[in-house]
Amino acid sequence: MQQLASMAKYLDVFTDFGFKKIFGEEANKAILIDFFNALLPVRNHVKDLTFKNSERLGTTSEERKAIYDIYCENENGEKFIVELQKVKQNYFKDRTIYYSTFPLSEQAVKGGDWDYNLKAVFCIGLLDFRFNDYNDEQEKKRVAHTITLKDQDGRNFYDKLTYIYLEMPNFNKAETELETRLDKWLYFIKNLEDFQSIPEIFKGEAVFIEAFEKAELAKMNEEERIVYNFNLKTYRDSYSMLKTAKEEGLTQGIGVGVELKTWKVVKNMLEMGMAVADIAKATDVEESKITEYKKSL
Repeated sequence: MQQLASMAKYLDVFTDFGFKKIFGEEANKAILIDFFNALLPVRNHVKDLTFKNSERLGTTSEERKAIYDIYCENENGEKFIVELQKVKQNYFKDRTIYYSTFPLSEQAVKGGDWDYNLKAVFCIGLLDFRFNDYNDEQEKKRVAHTITLKDQDGRNFYDKLTYIYLEMPNFNKAETELETRLDKWLYFIKNLEDFQSIPEIFKGEAVFIEAFEKAELAKMNEEERIVYNFNLKTYRDSYSMLKTAKEEGLTQGIGVGVELKTWKVVKNMLEMGMAVADIAKATDVEESKITEYKKSL
């Protein structure tokens, strides 16, 4: 396992460890701020960020909890949820909308008067798959999808809740084709693991140089390398397994057959040592059911 990433110079952003190492550490929050400002309209640009506890609990013990990849707040109290999704999940949009209810509800004033004035919430999904649920050909090729609440005539109804989905498989620009700051970030994210040196377009860009330094495998300590290599193996194994399952029709069909074959995939992932939360994301099976099933093995 120690040899897994030996041929690469930089880590893979699409691993949980890699994503959080670059974008989710307080010490290098300037990287995340720059990424946000490349993604958001000028009116929503961020000056400073505070990282918050990424685990949000329901209001009662019976409610499900939400665990974000990154959860932070800007200098105006506006909330940002960032989710990395490596494999397609049937109800990923539903999950992000459910997750957005937590930073909204936690703003409620406990006791005393409250006028319901909310701070804005932004939910950003970095996707290593395509939604494939658009009829329009242009939409099928779009990389960034920004969704807000609008009325039946397309007029803005509410501007404090924004969902942004980035379909990374749709981003195919070469270095010479990069035009915007967002182009640069998407190019960095998609190709980082394949770089053997810093591309010319990033030289002289302090925030990108910092990002490359944070991503350099040789600068990680032994503990970080062990965690990353295991994370990378899990990511590749789960991707390979799901691809095989799809090709063999394990997740197709109806009725009991689908359920039994889905649990076969769950069982294999558990035996590989994958975390319950990651299996739930990959298979769309509830964490509580996977936990109970794990106890029975």
